[in-house]
Amino acid sequence: MSLYPSLEDMKIDQLATAQQRYESQFTPVAPPVASAPPPYPLHPTEIPMPVGSNGGSLYPVLSEFMGLDLSPKALAEIAPEYAAAVPQSTAVAIPAPQTGPLAGMVAPLSGQSLGLQRAQVTHGIRELTLCKGASGKIGIRVQAINKGVFVCLVMKGSPAALAGLRFGDQILQINGTTVAGFSMDQVHSMFRKSPVNGITVVVRDRPFERTITLHKDSVGHIGFQFKNGKIIGLVKDSSAARNGLLTEHHLLEVNGQNVVGIKDKDITAIIEEGGTIITVTVIPSFIYDHMVKKMASSLIKGAMDHSIPDV
Repeated sequence: MSLYPSLEDMKIDQLATAQQRYESQFTPVAPPVASAPPPYPLHPTEIPMPVGSNGGSLYPVLSEFMGLDLSPKALAEIAPEYAAAVPQSTAVAIPAPQTGPLAGMVAPLSGQSLGLQRAQVTHGIRELTLCKGASGKIGIRVQAINKGVFVCLVMKGSPAALAGLRFGDQILQINGTTVAGFSMDQVHSMFRKSPVNGITVVVRDRPFERTITLHKDSVGHIGFQFKNGKIIGLVKDSSAARNGLLTEHHLLEVNGQNVVGIKDKDITAIIEEGGTIITVTVIPSFIYDHMVKKMASSLIKGAMDHSIPDV
């Protein structure tokens, strides 16, 4: 008996295969039988919406899973031992602020951060009413940059600090006079000549500054190095790198608290004690250097207002 087919058998098989192919061209094909619709939707948009919902959802609610009614009421009837252990709602609702600069912001991890609310930069315009203190001063120094006038020092405990002026605010008007193009000396002279009470100042909220909210990792780091308040390095794949922090910027605030003139070790302590969510306020270093270039370092370190602002 041969292990291989003979040449004659191979020819017979080839002829049979060819005959089947030829006949199949004339064989009527039965129409396909309509199949029943699948018991589940083929597309996410076909998923039925839960009653009372306000928007679309990619997944059905738990009570509709595989046709089972798993509502608290049903569980109480069929499995009371589990109903008592299952909370009525497993979702934690974090309401978004309805008013203020954070209105409409949805950020479950940081939207309710007190530091974010304190540090929020709006770039909006506001009007303040100032007065002079016992020394006859309101407690600020300004610097002229690109024809604008900017606050570069707010003294602690001064009327300016109590009124809410902050480092980097742009002064637009003083007692109705627009100060665009004024020099530092001209603005200081205007304040000296102003009355004791009722000094009206219109300011734009810190136009050169921006805030970045960061989250500490498992070892408590947010991912950047700084020296003398200047950011000099970022850690790869850190929260600082992912959220767009840049080098060549100066730290002005941590969770809304002014840190200009504070030692690096003290800034580090503020960050360590600030919780798991840290909001930093930064300004480009070349602007910062221009703002403080005519002030003594002892004045910045000793007189700057470092109080925590009220929300």
